[in-house]
Amino acid sequence: MRQDLIYDIGLHLGADSEFYLKKGFNVVGVEADPAIAAKAADRLKAYVDAGRLTIVNKAIARDEGPITFFVSDVSENSTTDCEWAERNRNLGASISEITVPGIPFHRLLKEYGVPYYTKIDIERADTLCLEGLLGNADRPKYVSLESSKVSFDDVVNEFCLLQKLGYRKYKIVAQHRVEEQRLPNPAREGQFIEHLFTHGCSGAFGRELPGEWISLERALQAYMRIFQRYRTLRDLSLSSFSLSRFIREAEASRRAPVASAATVARKALPSIRKVKLLQIIKAKMSAGWYDTHAMLEE
Repeated sequence: MRQDLIYDIGLHLGADSEFYLKKGFNVVGVEADPAIAAKAADRLKAYVDAGRLTIVNKAIARDEGPITFFVSDVSENSTTDCEWAERNRNLGASISEITVPGIPFHRLLKEYGVPYYTKIDIERADTLCLEGLLGNADRPKYVSLESSKVSFDDVVNEFCLLQKLGYRKYKIVAQHRVEEQRLPNPAREGQFIEHLFTHGCSGAFGRELPGEWISLERALQAYMRIFQRYRTLRDLSLSSFSLSRFIREAEASRRAPVASAATVARKALPSIRKVKLLQIIKAKMSAGWYDTHAMLEE
């Protein structure tokens, strides 16, 4: 693992990468959209010229080769997932299709090395990066991904992959409140900088994240409450809100942490469903969206 290296998977215009670079890390940024990648390269040209930022203009894919990329007029929502593109189109987005080169995540690791931290935000393709780590003995100390808002089963799948990879401690970070984050001084990651996060940024990482690291059981309970808010506030449909597959797989597993999480989830669900809309409004809760940060167990 390279202690000085961060992967920014979903570079976009480079706001997160700029933060990592200013803190003293080197960055490999992956951006599928050639127009957006060019803008990021121009904006961060000094870091590119210095050899500290490498921009890979490809899409993370299961296999190497050309892949369809659905470009949205809201560039943050561009994706390789056709169902997600159709969902965005139904919500009023203008979608065009281009062909871009695809690259499996394990190829990045082979070419650039294993990073200290990997930020993943690539619109419904985040788990491809986790799957790409499965065959690699060396893994990042920290990873983060934007968790699904559409399916609780998708969230469970994310945690199952993280567990398989050896990540046992988690932080659930409200990304819609990233502007509230403040960096510690002295710094706990890299060097200290005066920095204010803007809407859409991934924010702090690793030892500088706010809050405590929690167990799998507590993380699942947190997401059950989050999904109840999605449902009650009609943020997105929870037609797929089901623990059946996870419970079935977990109980067949010999791994105690996963099996115990299934038990906790089954017991917690009925009480969570009793939450009333007025209670949520009174507490001034917002549906928002969340990132899962995970720390490798030592």
